[in-house]
Amino acid sequence: MSQRDRRMGFRIPYTTLATSFVDDRPVRILVEDLSDTGMRVHAVTPRAPRPGTVVALEVVLPDSDDSIWATAQVCHRTSDELAAGLGMRFVAMAQRHARRLRDYCLEARRAHLGGLLERIRASA
Repeated sequence: MSQRDRRMGFRIPYTTLATSFVDDRPVRILVEDLSDTGMRVHAVTPRAPRPGTVVALEVVLPDSDDSIWATAQVCHRTSDELAAGLGMRFVAMAQRHARRLRDYCLEARRAHLGGLLERIRASA
């Protein structure tokens, strides 16, 4: 089963800086994409957690001043000398944060599909 097949939600492009906490130490991460079940991020290789590690996360969604707090497990890691790419699956989140994240992802998907439909109609 491929990594894509194991995902529960379709990830949407979303780039932002966020903070993860590994063993109570803050580690800045660059979020690359996001879904209501997980996200792909990049971290400086020496500070990046290993697969299986559970970390706390603070992520700010667009058009919001409030942070979403969650815990996530590192499911996948690829590394080079400078940065590590991490696939993370959310394992716990406050219900109101999960609802905000789900609503954001649904709206982003809807907007993306609407744009695709407009392009299809325009080319027909």
